[in-house]
Order: sequence, then C-alpha cells, then structure tokens
Amino acid sequence: MMALRQLAPFVIDAFGLNRFAILYLWTGVAGFFLSWLAGIPFTIGASAPICGLIGAILYYGKSRGGFYGEAIYRQAMGWVVGLVLFGLFLPGINNWAHGGGIVSGLLLAFLTGYRERKAETAIQRILGTGSIMITAAVLLWALIQTVYHLTVS
Repeated sequence: MMALRQLAPFVIDAFGLNRFAILYLWTGVAGFFLSWLAGIPFTIGASAPICGLIGAILYYGKSRGGFYGEAIYRQAMGWVVGLVLFGLFLPGINNWAHGGGIVSGLLLAFLTGYRERKAETAIQRILGTGSIMITAAVLLWALIQTVYHLTVS
C-alpha cells in the first residue's frame, strides 16, 4: 500500500485518472495471467499492478527525456532493481507477476500515451470508466461471497 501511495499520485498526474485506471487494472491482469502461464496457480497481492505503474513510469521518464525525464527514469529503475533483489532473495515472491506487470505497464503506457504528449481520447475515457466499474464489481462480488460463506458456515 505504501508503494501505491507513492506511485499512484505521480501516475495519475502524468497520465490522467482514466489511463491510470486502465494501467492499474490491466497490468494486474497481465501480470497474474503471465504468472498463471508460468505454472503458479495461486497468488495474492497487488504487486503486478504496482509493477505496472513502475513500467509506465519507466516509459514516461525515457520518453519524456531531458533532465527531468532521466531523473524519473533513474528513480523508477531503482524500484526495478529493488524488486529484482527482493524477488531473488526472499522465498515466495511471484517474480512472474512482477515481470508481467512491468512489461505490460511499459506497453500500455506506450499505447495510451501521457498528458504531455497526447490528450486523453474518448475510448480511453470509456475504457478507464469500464476498468473502474469492473474493479468495483469484482470487489462487490468478493464481499458478497465472503458474507455468504460466513453466514452459511
């Protein structure tokens, strides 16, 4: 949650709320899908979408260029190095989800663009709103399932 607290405001500012929603939801899906393809049947947490935000920040920094862009890029690379070290030395870390999040974040940031280079499109607004609605629906479904199972047990 601390990583989200640090990264989300920057990504929302650089990309906009709708592109943030697209990045966060779909890099999470991509990271955990890659993890599943790699044979990891169960994983929890928000590390894939957090890594997706890091991938988007990497793209932003490198694409923007200049002193500011390079500083952003170097800081994001510090996160990547920390994640790699964390994943290598601690057991139970889902490196597939992390890698899938970073790569899909780079790709989605490239495809959607950021505020300084490209205005938000109507399709991005629809996809962003849809992503928020999907997230809310899944959270509501999980809450209903939890309450149901608590009352049945």
